[in-house]
Amino acid sequence: MERTLILVKPDGVQRGLAGEIIARFERRGLKLIGMKFMQMSQALAEEHYGVHKERPFYNSLVEYITSGPIVAMVWEGKDAIAAARATMGATNPVQAAPGTIRGDFGMEIGRNLVHGSDSQENAVKEVNLFFDAAELVAWNRVTDAWIRE
Repeated sequence: MERTLILVKPDGVQRGLAGEIIARFERRGLKLIGMKFMQMSQALAEEHYGVHKERPFYNSLVEYITSGPIVAMVWEGKDAIAAARATMGATNPVQAAPGTIRGDFGMEIGRNLVHGSDSQENAVKEVNLFFDAAELVAWNRVTDAWIRE
């Protein structure tokens, strides 16, 4: 089973879309194993987006992600990263397909509602950055037999 970090960014929370976004991942068949509502600190934002430190948009990205509360989640499932990214849609909402989170609710790249891990390596780093092992719940979901072969 693969795990991925998903963040509902401040625009998603402020627009009241957190529940809808969570529901889309549930309906997709991913299993929620960790979730917290939080205000991201400057230090956490800088570490999370550290890969972009040399890019011109880095400061505005850190400022934005710390501007309001977020919902941090860990989802689990077969090919969870690819499934989550397909559910989110293209990074630029105008290019995202209808039916995706960004395609249905976004208009600009700087307000694209969600973050999702882009690789297995980054997923491990990101999950560990936001969650302690004790905060992740292993549980048996009765619907799994109807989702996976």
